[in-house]
Amino acid sequence: MKRYHFRISISYQEFEKLYRVPNTVVKVRSEQGAMLQLPAMRFVPFFTQLGVRGYFELQLNDDNKFQKLICLYN
Repeated sequence: MKRYHFRISISYQEFEKLYRVPNTVVKVRSEQGAMLQLPAMRFVPFFTQLGVRGYFELQLNDDNKFQKLICLYN
Protein backbone atom coordinates (compact mmCIF):
# COMPACT_ATOMS: atom_id res chain seq x y z
CA MET A 1 0.00 0.00 0.00
CA LYS A 2 1.22 3.49 -0.85
CA ARG A 3 0.59 6.48 1.40
CA TYR A 4 0.89 10.14 0.52
CA HIS A 5 0.54 13.10 2.88
CA PHE A 6 -0.46 16.61 1.91
CA ARG A 7 -2.05 19.78 3.23
CA ILE A 8 -4.94 21.48 1.51
CA SER A 9 -6.88 24.68 2.04
CA ILE A 10 -9.77 25.46 -0.29
CA SER A 11 -12.31 28.11 0.70
CA TYR A 12 -16.01 27.34 0.87
CA GLN A 13 -16.70 29.40 -2.27
CA GLU A 14 -13.86 27.82 -4.26
CA PHE A 15 -14.86 24.27 -3.34
CA GLU A 16 -18.52 24.94 -4.05
CA LYS A 17 -17.54 25.91 -7.63
CA LEU A 18 -15.39 22.78 -8.02
CA TYR A 19 -18.12 20.56 -6.63
CA ARG A 20 -20.71 21.78 -9.13
CA VAL A 21 -18.63 20.97 -12.22
CA PRO A 22 -18.69 17.27 -13.18
CA ASN A 23 -15.39 15.38 -13.24
CA THR A 24 -13.39 18.18 -11.62
CA VAL A 25 -10.06 17.21 -10.10
CA VAL A 26 -8.10 18.76 -7.27
CA LYS A 27 -4.33 18.79 -7.81
CA VAL A 28 -2.00 18.72 -4.82
CA ARG A 29 1.68 18.06 -4.26
CA SER A 30 2.41 15.51 -1.56
CA GLU A 31 5.11 15.99 1.05
CA GLN A 32 7.01 13.27 -0.82
CA GLY A 33 7.02 15.49 -3.93
CA ALA A 34 4.48 13.54 -5.98
CA MET A 35 1.82 15.46 -7.91
CA LEU A 36 -1.59 13.96 -7.11
CA GLN A 37 -4.93 14.41 -8.86
CA LEU A 38 -8.05 13.51 -6.93
CA PRO A 39 -11.68 13.89 -7.96
CA ALA A 40 -13.20 16.82 -6.07
CA MET A 41 -15.95 14.44 -4.93
CA ARG A 42 -13.41 12.64 -2.67
CA PHE A 43 -13.26 15.77 -0.50
CA VAL A 44 -17.03 16.14 0.02
CA PRO A 45 -16.98 14.29 3.40
CA PHE A 46 -14.49 16.92 4.63
CA PHE A 47 -16.38 19.97 3.29
CA THR A 48 -17.40 22.37 6.08
CA GLN A 49 -18.42 26.02 6.43
CA LEU A 50 -14.71 26.85 6.19
CA GLY A 51 -14.26 24.85 2.99
CA VAL A 52 -11.84 21.94 2.77
CA ARG A 53 -8.84 22.33 5.05
CA GLY A 54 -6.49 19.96 6.73
CA TYR A 55 -3.62 17.53 6.64
CA PHE A 56 -4.59 14.43 4.68
CA GLU A 57 -3.34 10.94 4.02
CA LEU A 58 -4.15 9.33 0.68
CA GLN A 59 -3.90 5.55 0.58
CA LEU A 60 -3.52 3.71 -2.74
CA ASN A 61 -3.20 -0.01 -3.38
CA ASP A 62 -0.21 -1.48 -5.21
CA ASP A 63 -1.96 -0.80 -8.56
CA ASN A 64 -2.30 2.92 -7.65
CA LYS A 65 -6.06 2.56 -7.15
CA PHE A 66 -7.78 4.70 -4.53
CA GLN A 67 -8.31 3.01 -1.18
CA LYS A 68 -8.92 5.74 1.38
CA LEU A 69 -8.60 9.46 2.06
CA ILE A 70 -8.19 10.40 5.71
CA CYS A 71 -8.09 13.83 7.31
CA LEU A 72 -5.45 13.45 10.00
CA TYR A 73 -6.13 16.92 11.41
CA ASN A 74 -7.44 20.33 10.31
